[in-house]
Amino acid sequence: MHNLDLILILTLGLGAALGLGYVTQRLGLSPIVGYLLAGILVGPNTPGFVADPHLAEQLAEIGVILLMFGVGLHFHLDELLAVRKIAVPGAVFQSAVATILGMLLAAAAGWGWALGAVFGLALSVASTVVITRVLSDNNDLHTRTGHIAIGWLVVEDLFTVLVLVVLPPLYGGGGNGGAGGVLLAAGWAVVKIAVLVALTLPLGGRVIPWLLNRVSATGSRELFTLTVLVVAMGIAVGSQVGFGVSMALGAFLAGMVVGRSEFSLRAATDALPMRDAFAVLFFVSVGMRLDPKFLLSSPWIVLGTLAVVVLGKPLAAGLIVILFRHRVRTALAVAVALGQIGEFSFILADLKIDRPAAEGEKEKQDRMAAGEKEADLKGEAKAKILPPPAMNALVVASIISISLNPLLYRGVEPAERWLRRRPRLWRWLTSRERQPGGTNPAADDGIEPRYRAVVVGYGPVGRTMVRLLRDNEIESTVIEMNVDTVRRLRDEGIAAVYGDAAHPDTLKEAGVATAGTLALTSSGLKGADEVVRIARRLNPDIRVIARSAYLRERAELRQAGADAVFAGEGEVALAMTESVLRELGASAEQIDRERVRVRADLFGDPPPRANTPA
Repeated sequence: MHNLDLILILTLGLGAALGLGYVTQRLGLSPIVGYLLAGILVGPNTPGFVADPHLAEQLAEIGVILLMFGVGLHFHLDELLAVRKIAVPGAVFQSAVATILGMLLAAAAGWGWALGAVFGLALSVASTVVITRVLSDNNDLHTRTGHIAIGWLVVEDLFTVLVLVVLPPLYGGGGNGGAGGVLLAAGWAVVKIAVLVALTLPLGGRVIPWLLNRVSATGSRELFTLTVLVVAMGIAVGSQVGFGVSMALGAFLAGMVVGRSEFSLRAATDALPMRDAFAVLFFVSVGMRLDPKFLLSSPWIVLGTLAVVVLGKPLAAGLIVILFRHRVRTALAVAVALGQIGEFSFILADLKIDRPAAEGEKEKQDRMAAGEKEADLKGEAKAKILPPPAMNALVVASIISISLNPLLYRGVEPAERWLRRRPRLWRWLTSRERQPGGTNPAADDGIEPRYRAVVVGYGPVGRTMVRLLRDNEIESTVIEMNVDTVRRLRDEGIAAVYGDAAHPDTLKEAGVATAGTLALTSSGLKGADEVVRIARRLNPDIRVIARSAYLRERAELRQAGADAVFAGEGEVALAMTESVLRELGASAEQIDRERVRVRADLFGDPPPRANTPA
């Protein structure tokens, strides 16, 4: 019967997660919402099939290990160092604010300050999966906003790993000796962590790549995948059995070791799909613990938790970004993106401690008052730190905040426009923005418009465009959102403006009013049609050339006033057509004729008129 339960959990749990995950994905929400709802559906607190929650939790442990392995695999210290000046203090400040608010809420609920600290820490951690998806969908993942948000998350993740290691000795038996016992337990935990790290990173950094290289040489994909999984789970289990620290830390260290080797990309490609399947089971197991009756019995706890996540955290994040003199739009975007909780919140909430051998009657009564059942307090060596009501509040807050996050992020631009209509508030906010040094490019008079161009974006296409213009003695000014790129360009003698091209002031600063050409070189540029319209208003005679990712975007840009639009899909089709024709031995005339036909089919360009005899 136990084997049947396992099969039922895997089949029905994953099946429900598939169905509801598909629905939430089509609704524009994160599939995590669907996975949590699937857990509620198959859980013991709703009618119908009831999965074994304890068996589901055991399967979810594998999901936690593989999730943490994935975090370590994608951890890059250089990405954190690039934004350390805002990401580190920002994450610390926001985590402190969320923790304090969580403690106040927990104290009001009667859970006590100690449990409230853990509850607040769980509320402080945003979901890496959700924030990456939201930034990517809004073309902000590789902008300054995206770099700050991802660096912020890395700091939160590292802090969570530290908390996962330190909390068990603090809340477990180590706390029986008073302050001295707590300090001794924490110190001993730090020593064991240091030994584990010292053994895993240097020693594992030699042994694991050697092992992966030997297995890779066999040419067997299955053996390579199996090796990666054994490394992840072996170090995770060994860290707990041999050093008494959490498996999460061991899995994270294993991911770091593999990620620093030449096999990181293949490990992510071959082994992490299994992580995704077990991660789904993790979210399903979390949803199974939600008691819908809790929403009716304690709605104020749910509302308070949601307020901390959706209001308290974003306000703290936005404030610290403004204080560090970043742009208002960056502050709004980072604040909203971090206004949700996800996988790490539940990993932290799932943390278990050694139950004291002789727990006092008062401690038992406190735990029962917080929601634990008397039966759960008997005969178990380990217990979860957070009581069931706290987990219920986290699940509900996660579902709602993850659902709202993409919608709220789309409101960043309207919020910025609303702030602009409040001159006094806007002046105070923008007065703190850090402006890169340099002269105003538009003030450079005496150059004819045809010898002046404005280039938006300095990616591969932008760099090529600037080089081409410079080779032809045309002065170019670059508009770029990356302040480090702006400084580097100015050091190289290239005029550059730090700002958003969709703002009229930025285009004026770049000298659009006196330029002959405006080139939008960034694919997926947000508000590209509005950039074209503003440029047309500032300079009706300017020639605008734009880049788009898809053919369907051409019409919108042409309607806005672009003279020429080059779609990535169309240009790839042309290049592939010419390559095939050359391989087939086609003449130059045949290639030109086919190029005209492809352009007419894809772009709607009319064929050139034939020369008529005089």
